[in-house]
Amino acid sequence: MKLSRSSKAMNDPLSDVLNVLGASVSRRTRLEAAGRWALSFPALDRLKFVALLRGTAWIVRPAQAPHRMSAGDVCLLGRVAYAIASDPEVPPNDGQAFYGTGCDVARLGGDETIAIGGAVTFDPGNSDFLLDMLPDFLFVPRSSAASGAIATILGLMNDEIERDIIGSEIVSARLADVLLVEAIRAHAGSIEQVEIGWLGALLEPRLGRVLRVIHGDVAQQWTVAQLAGVAGMSRAAFSAEFTSRVGQPPLAYVRAWRLTIARAALIEGDETVASIARKVGYASQSAFGHAYKSTFGSTPKAHVRS
Repeated sequence: MKLSRSSKAMNDPLSDVLNVLGASVSRRTRLEAAGRWALSFPALDRLKFVALLRGTAWIVRPAQAPHRMSAGDVCLLGRVAYAIASDPEVPPNDGQAFYGTGCDVARLGGDETIAIGGAVTFDPGNSDFLLDMLPDFLFVPRSSAASGAIATILGLMNDEIERDIIGSEIVSARLADVLLVEAIRAHAGSIEQVEIGWLGALLEPRLGRVLRVIHGDVAQQWTVAQLAGVAGMSRAAFSAEFTSRVGQPPLAYVRAWRLTIARAALIEGDETVASIARKVGYASQSAFGHAYKSTFGSTPKAHVRS
């Protein structure tokens, strides 16, 4: 995705996270099918989106009820194995075998159903921070409040595929990036799904303010009392609410984000370990090294060498 890192983006935790993690739609695929069919895909460290342009299909996940999709619906899948099928009872074939090297279109007997997909990958080692906080399955129906924007994007993506003219690769890639963000926005804004989770916390006014100040100044030596003040809550109430929504205590979140930024910077290799430590809020390189090793199992220097 590599969104532009403007000063405004620093106050937008979603853009900040996608930027730092190096999120990008690395591959886009198309499925045309008719009759009885099913394709299965393994669990991977990626975020996958599936959008239905025509017909109906079912998303089948282990130990979960099948989910029916209709034209205009979009879903996001995290670290989970899944199948897309004409009927949940159809035994699936290996989907990866249908999308070989250099082949991004699978045709199964017709075009009663047309779906497009995209695999969102991250820089090496950077996927955990986001995938650990997102549900394995996010469904955005055509009836959602964001359906107008999503329908427009899907129409443009389909046009680019069918026109097959110069520049279509880069246009399709940018549209896929926008579709991903719109789908995440739509899910986060859903009344039914906003109660728990990091995305919901971004939209909750008090916790949203806290996440924005953390991402706006990660090197600040935040205390729970300071962050509770930003939220306008008592320390105990804030800590309990943040932990319940985000899945970890406030200072654990700050620490995890600091070290995620640091690891991304180490991978880029443009700065020294000491410089990175200062930028993410560690007063000494030794304190940074200890925190890094306790989290990732290796020292920053060893990570750079590897």
